[in-house]
Amino acid sequence: MPSFRPFAAALLALLLVGAPVAAAAQKFSDEQRSQIEQIIKDYLVSHPEVLEEASDELGKRQANAAAEKHQAAIKDNAEAIFNSPRGITLGNKDGDVTFVEFFDYNCGYCKRAMTDMIALMKEDPKLKIVLKEFPVLGPPSVEAAQVAIAVRMQTPDGKKYLDFHQKLMGGRGQADKARAMAAAKEAGFDMARLEKDMASPEVRATIEESFKLAEAMGMNGTPSYVIGKQVVVGAVGLDTLRQKVALARCGKEKC
Repeated sequence: MPSFRPFAAALLALLLVGAPVAAAAQKFSDEQRSQIEQIIKDYLVSHPEVLEEASDELGKRQANAAAEKHQAAIKDNAEAIFNSPRGITLGNKDGDVTFVEFFDYNCGYCKRAMTDMIALMKEDPKLKIVLKEFPVLGPPSVEAAQVAIAVRMQTPDGKKYLDFHQKLMGGRGQADKARAMAAAKEAGFDMARLEKDMASPEVRATIEESFKLAEAMGMNGTPSYVIGKQVVVGAVGLDTLRQKVALARCGKEKC
């Protein structure tokens, strides 16, 4: 009986790198396939590190594919991501790097990440920051976002918006219309105009724009960021955000 061990080793290599082998496998009898499967099993049991190497390689390929998808989505939607009038712009409006955050007022991670955003804005005078309402956590979040968009319509320069944003994001309990209106009143906004603006098509269009952009980039949670050509998902912390800004600015984790 001929030995299938050399072929089985080659077949294992093909399997581990993801090459199509189904057609080749169909050429063997049941007995031959059984022998090949046993050889592969014995090899993996004797060399389990191969599975770790294969898993690492798969992770790298998936990460590279995701990065390519993100870059394409950012390129296709760059104007809406970085320069849409429906976002709030803070920091240096002519900055060399744009830091875009998608957030939800009821996201606990967003509350902690707000301090990271404020720290970056204070320490980096070349950074442009864009905030986008992304109310993914239910009706109360949508209500809070609707108020926030009406707030933005009263403060195009973003200065008073930041005061409102910090009051609402930093408060305890669930953010909804009542909580958001209280924060707006405390920040000194025209409450009658807020009620009127909340019913305008601009509010719905703003939320729809954020969801459309998030879908294009594969974002399904908050906080999520676009920093240069990178999509960053999750509250990754101040140090990692600094590194991402540096990568966008000079191609290194520290300029």
